[in-house]
Amino acid sequence: MKKVLLVLCCVVVLAACSKESESSNTTTTQELQKVSIVLDWTPNTNHTGIYVAQEKGYFANQGLDVEIIMPGEVGANQLVASGKADFGVSYQEGVTQARVQDVPIVSIAAVIQHNTSGFASPKEKGIESLKDFEGKTYGGYGAPVEEAILSSLMKKEGADIDKVDIVNMGNTDFFTAVKRDIDFAWIYYGWTGIEAELRDVELNMQYLTDYSKKLDYYTPVLVTNEKMIEESPETARKFMAAVSKGYEFAIDQPDKAAEILIHAVPEIDAELVKASQQWLSPKYQADADQWGVQKLDVWENYASWMYEHDLLEKELNSKAAFTNEFLPKNEEE
Repeated sequence: MKKVLLVLCCVVVLAACSKESESSNTTTTQELQKVSIVLDWTPNTNHTGIYVAQEKGYFANQGLDVEIIMPGEVGANQLVASGKADFGVSYQEGVTQARVQDVPIVSIAAVIQHNTSGFASPKEKGIESLKDFEGKTYGGYGAPVEEAILSSLMKKEGADIDKVDIVNMGNTDFFTAVKRDIDFAWIYYGWTGIEAELRDVELNMQYLTDYSKKLDYYTPVLVTNEKMIEESPETARKFMAAVSKGYEFAIDQPDKAAEILIHAVPEIDAELVKASQQWLSPKYQADADQWGVQKLDVWENYASWMYEHDLLEKELNSKAAFTNEFLPKNEEE
């Protein structure tokens, strides 16, 4: 009888502990602060650190429940500025233009340290220099900065942009477009360039950084709004602690990071993700002291270039456009 009572007591105690544990877990989940981040494009390896932070529980460890939002017709900058998203993925060009128009967004981390973009064309097109752009068709996205960069770089090489046919390729796939409508386009090598390698399509590349140091700007970047910085700086600090850890994981373990992105986005091209991650992971931090750091001269250089080319209504206050204050403190400091 005593043994029966002892067993029953144990069952009751275990049941109570189980209920308490479930209650505790529920409470913990309910106590997580809900925040959101809107991407700049469909998920790709620029975003890996975000997905790693979500999958590995880095956000939850910081007390955050983060929703990853896909971009829509309204861009990330507008959603973040209006408070409809707490954080976003943007790029230095966009933040610069937004800031001079008094849009209250601030860059809080550089996803990649150096600009990996450039003008790409299949090798058979014979475009080996900026001069070769003449007589060719460029597939763009309708942004004023595109023509300005083309014009500026071609002029330095003694080439005439008026001899380039510029068309808007919209969302047309690069590989489809160069077979059908255009000769060259502006791409990120870390994604479209790697895809070309996988397709055995040889590309000629004219990287922006090959022609001007001022074009070595941050793209992409993570942004938030001024209200978040002023009213909830601790939220921004927690968010960046988790995201930084996510990108550090992607730097150290690209294969595992790629698998996390593939698992989170099953429809993505797995082979491309794995190859792209291997190429991009060393470039996240590159020569910086830690992931995410931004430098004032990078912001000033590009802003001055944009202003000189009439892409800005007024000069940018570069110091107000970005901050490193929410990055985790470097342990070596």
